[in-house]
Amino acid sequence: MTQRRGPTEKEVFGYAQTLSNWGRWGPEDQLGTMNLITPEKRRRAAALVNEGVTVSCARPIVPALGADVGTPPLHYMTGSGEAYADRQWAKPGQLQGCGDFIGMVFHGFSITHVDALCHIFWNGQMYNGRSSALVNTRQGATVESIEVLQDGVVSRGVLLDVARLRGVDWMEPGQGILPQELEATEAAQGVRVEEGDVLFIRTGHYRRRREAEPLPIADGWPGLDAACLPWIRERGVAVLGGDTVSDVVPSGYPNLVQPIHQIGIPHMGLWLVDNCNLEELAAACAQRRRWEYLLAVAPLRFRYATGSPVNPIAVF
Repeated sequence: MTQRRGPTEKEVFGYAQTLSNWGRWGPEDQLGTMNLITPEKRRRAAALVNEGVTVSCARPIVPALGADVGTPPLHYMTGSGEAYADRQWAKPGQLQGCGDFIGMVFHGFSITHVDALCHIFWNGQMYNGRSSALVNTRQGATVESIEVLQDGVVSRGVLLDVARLRGVDWMEPGQGILPQELEATEAAQGVRVEEGDVLFIRTGHYRRRREAEPLPIADGWPGLDAACLPWIRERGVAVLGGDTVSDVVPSGYPNLVQPIHQIGIPHMGLWLVDNCNLEELAAACAQRRRWEYLLAVAPLRFRYATGSPVNPIAVF
């Protein structure tokens, strides 16, 4: 584990005020940093497409147990094609088909998902000062639910491949990334993060999960140090994602488990995409020596939900 050289815990607690976006887009706002993705931003992002090549940035959803999975997804068949394969049951013109049930706890450390702004609270409040009681057991999230993204997320995507900069296949649990390293990665790749971007950070953690023995969740993972929060706000990042849950764990703080989540979501209104698969995207970027692309994310239009599984698509 590398030694953390970021801000003190007291300084991070201070980010709750100094980095706050409460009221920035009005007292009724539920979009937070999504406001930074303007129609002009989308138009310029669409102009990045010149090949028509698409790359998925999601992990496969596999109904299986594992050391770093947590609650496994449920998948069972409500109907199959086995009976129709027997000719005595199949009749000409008969409507034949199959179906299944899918259920999952998508928040966690395995499924690629986007967190709605109602997902994380700070002292009983969510983004823009709303009470955490507005997320209740009867209905779910009555404000700031994932449904506010009903029109999807389309913007310029940027990948900063920190593992590549370090010259490693993957970073180790507890290794944190500081703003200076983000800027060094920008310089090495010839790209700069701009306002309204969807920023993905690659640590190689998912490659480790695929090629080596999965580590227990308690062992932690690499990610961003809390020191990156002012940088993220200054650059105007609209959506932050990575091949972990963005936060480095252990965080290095006794009272802040995941400061990127704890400051970013309720105070900055920052949208997070957790548990991406950035391996194919990294290969596509390296092949083209191009680290920007059109990025599209379409969450489920699920009323009162605190997030949604997603399949982010990069388009070159």
